[in-house]
Order: sequence, then C-alpha cells, then structure tokens
Amino acid sequence: RWGIRRLLRQRLEEVRASSPAERQKNVDQFSQKLRSLPVAVETKAANEQHYEVPAAFYKLCLGPRLKYSSCYYESGRESLVEAEVAMLSLTCQRAELANGLEILELGCGWGSLTLWMAEKYPQSQITGVSNSASQKVFIESECQRRGLNNVRIITCDMNQFTTEAGRYDRVVSVEMFEHMKNWAELLRRISAWLKPQGKLFFHVFTHRDSAYHFESKDGTDWMSRHFFTGGIMPSNDLPAYFQDDLKLETQWEVEGRHYGQTAEHWLQNTDQHRREILEIFGECYGANQAKKWLAYWRIFFMACAELWNFRGGSEWMVCHYRMTKK
Repeated sequence: RWGIRRLLRQRLEEVRASSPAERQKNVDQFSQKLRSLPVAVETKAANEQHYEVPAAFYKLCLGPRLKYSSCYYESGRESLVEAEVAMLSLTCQRAELANGLEILELGCGWGSLTLWMAEKYPQSQITGVSNSASQKVFIESECQRRGLNNVRIITCDMNQFTTEAGRYDRVVSVEMFEHMKNWAELLRRISAWLKPQGKLFFHVFTHRDSAYHFESKDGTDWMSRHFFTGGIMPSNDLPAYFQDDLKLETQWEVEGRHYGQTAEHWLQNTDQHRREILEIFGECYGANQAKKWLAYWRIFFMACAELWNFRGGSEWMVCHYRMTKK
C-alpha cells in the first residue's frame, strides 16, 4: 500500500498546476478537448474489464444489492449492507424522484439503483441502459424473481443510444460519466430526452480541482490499462463547463472516505471468498490465469481505497449534480 500512496503523490504532482488560475486554465482546456471527441471511446475494453465479468464474482465481493459504486457511511461504522441502502436513498432524494415518473437510468450496471427505484416507486416506469448483455439478463431475472413489471432494460453502447424526445421526467446516472468523453454532446442528447420540467441527476467520482484522462503511458499506469481504459477523472467543477443545454441547479460533495470505506469492504469480501472467486476466474480466464486475476482485483480494490482515503478523502471524492432544462 505504501507503493500505491507513492504513485498517488506522483499523480498529484503531474496533474496539479502551480496556481488556482493555472488549474482553472487546465480544466478549461480539458473541457474544450472533450467537445472534439466521440461520446465514448474504448467501450469494448470497459465491458471486458468490468461488465462482462460474471455476476457470480460481484455477488461475492459487493454488497447484497450489487452496488458497484460508492456507498454512504454516515458515521463510518455502517456495514456495507447499510451503506448501500444509505447511498441509494440519498441518490433518490437528491434526484427528486417520486411515484408516477418516467425514469431513464444510463449505465445501470447490475441494477442496484434500477431495482431500488422499481421497488420504491411502483407507479414509475424505469428504463435502464447498459452496455453489457449479461447485465441485462441478470436484471431481468431479478425483476422476475421480485415480481417487478415496471422495468425495461436496453443493451446499447452510449455512442449509439437514442430514445424518444421529451419522454422522461428524470434521467439518472451513477458512475457512468467517467467512462464518457464528449459530455457536451451527451448532455445535449439528455436534454432532448427530458420533458420540459425534467431533470438530470448524476453521480461521478472526481478530483477536487484537476481533470485528466486515464492513459496507459508506462508501467505505472496499471489501473488505466487493466481497469479504466478510455476513462476520465473529472474535476469537481467540470459540469459547469457544459451548460449549453442543461443548467446546473445544485451540486454536492461526498468526501472520499465514503468510497474508501466501500472499497475496503469489497476487499474484505474478496478475501473472505478467495476460494470461490478462484473457481469463477478459473472458468472465466482459465485455471492458469485465475490467481493473476484475483491479484489484479485485490490490488484494484486496494488502489481505490487508497485513492479515496488519500489526505482524509479531501483530494479525490464523489460529487452529485442536478441539472435542469434551460
């Protein structure tokens, strides 16, 4: 873990400009560059790295709701079970969800928020979009098991996804925007899909004042190469640069310690289920690769924990944003 912290300090030196004015200029240039890129790049790699790994693995390392994103630890003493529920509740509250809405979730993952919304708002219609066929199968089987009939899941790359104009009261997204490049174009599309009074809520992990691409330049860019190809680290203020079609209504910071604790719990679960996970990876990657992939995932969870706990969770964190139509 000392090595991970050393790399984090090195990363900060790389991305940190010398003055607030210089940092602002860097984020401005970063936002301009994003406007010239496709909505998403390397979507196939993202799928292979995270989203086509069997659900059986995530059932062992995540919490019972399979929330593969930051949870919320109000006191810091909560279990992963409690922290999943706390963040799902907070998300719905900040997104201003209610019964009877048409809700679109972009990047629905293993369905933690989709299923939560479907249960809490039975008169709402929930449409979830995932780039993973296995996630669609999993969520649909869960809906059947729970008797939920207000959910529709679509498998689609975000570059290609489109839907009817003016259909949705809310668009929600949790930790998908970090996989996107052209936020301006994505927000333009979302604005078109929203009803006149509709709102977008999204949750992203961020750095407090610097934005950068995850790039695999050398041996130290291990996370970029194996776990986050094509991704970005937004700065807290990045959405403010993309108010062409939607305007920022409010935003919240969630200290990095919440994600740090989440990752520590995932690591504990992984270690508790080492034998079962090796069996899953043996089937997925071949017996001779299973231990290597277990080591990769352990280091990934450790790196996540160290990243978000760095300097008490004040450097890297999670931000929530709510935007309205102009």
